[in-house]
Amino acid sequence: MFYREAGDFKTTYVDDNQTFPIKFDRYRYYAVLFVALAIVPFLVNDYWANAVLLPFLIYAIAAIGLNILVGYCGQLSLGTGGFMAVGAYACYKLMTAFPEVNIVIHVVLAGGVTACVGVLFGLPSLRIKGFYLAVATLAAQFFLVWLFNKVPWFYNHSASGQISAPERSVFGIVVTGANADAWAKYMICLVFVFGAAWLARNLTRGSVGRRWMAIRDMDIAAEIIGVNPLKAKLTAFAVSSFFVGVAGALFFSVYLGAVEVGEVFGIQKSFLVLFMIIIGGLGSIFGSFAGAAFIVLLPVFLKNVLVGGFGWATDLAAHLEIMILGGLIVVFLIAEPHGLAQLWRVAKEKLRLWPFPH
Repeated sequence: MFYREAGDFKTTYVDDNQTFPIKFDRYRYYAVLFVALAIVPFLVNDYWANAVLLPFLIYAIAAIGLNILVGYCGQLSLGTGGFMAVGAYACYKLMTAFPEVNIVIHVVLAGGVTACVGVLFGLPSLRIKGFYLAVATLAAQFFLVWLFNKVPWFYNHSASGQISAPERSVFGIVVTGANADAWAKYMICLVFVFGAAWLARNLTRGSVGRRWMAIRDMDIAAEIIGVNPLKAKLTAFAVSSFFVGVAGALFFSVYLGAVEVGEVFGIQKSFLVLFMIIIGGLGSIFGSFAGAAFIVLLPVFLKNVLVGGFGWATDLAAHLEIMILGGLIVVFLIAEPHGLAQLWRVAKEKLRLWPFPH
């Protein structure tokens, strides 16, 4: 009864085009922001930060980036793990070369470097698409991992081949390194997630997003009506790679602290982020968050309930996780291609009309 537009009048174009046109949606959004900014930092501990919150926030940024490319522009990519590695190694080189520069600037610059690399590997999309483009981006994944493994300059000639994040602070608060508090790492990731979601939402609702969706729906027709395929596809690769690079930089510097490219940013990482947007919903910013939350919370739930509660073996719970994930991907692709985001939209529509029939 409270989820209605009755009495919610729009008197300007700005009000009519706002992201949350229903007041209840806006209040819910403000409530979530208030809890995330004012309550969670005081309650978070190391377990919740490292097991749930940090991976969810960072994967949400990566999922938003891949969703822009796949969901909004229709360009299939399997190189997400490699582009996250570019962001991580670019951030590492910047942190070691310019220690006096703020870590926030390093992360943003790492995203810019990844955007340039993404545009370079996005050039084949001008000639190929579909399965062949997926194979091309898969080749980029393997090439980037090989490059970071074989060229010692990228890991500063370390004997182990690993890269380790030095301690850095923001406004005097340590956010990277062993001495960083859980709430500090959570807050810096939350700021980047808010910025990424705000930027992606505005891009996809503007002229740039409409060009992406025109290319996705039918590229030949889009070119006929004046959409430049070169500009549209390469901007999608650039923006997508920027978000993915920022996620990779945060994954390395704030979350893990030390990585080895083959183990952390392998092909399994590319598929993991792809599964997030398939389950969450292609072409939806909310779907990116929903998919990231589902993928992150599923193993935590199985570990605490099946292993901790019922005493199952850890490997059995891990195998069950893979089975559930694979089954859900098949179900969503067949029954609901738009994922959890579409289920959420349907639920809201039914709530708006309840108790009347739909």
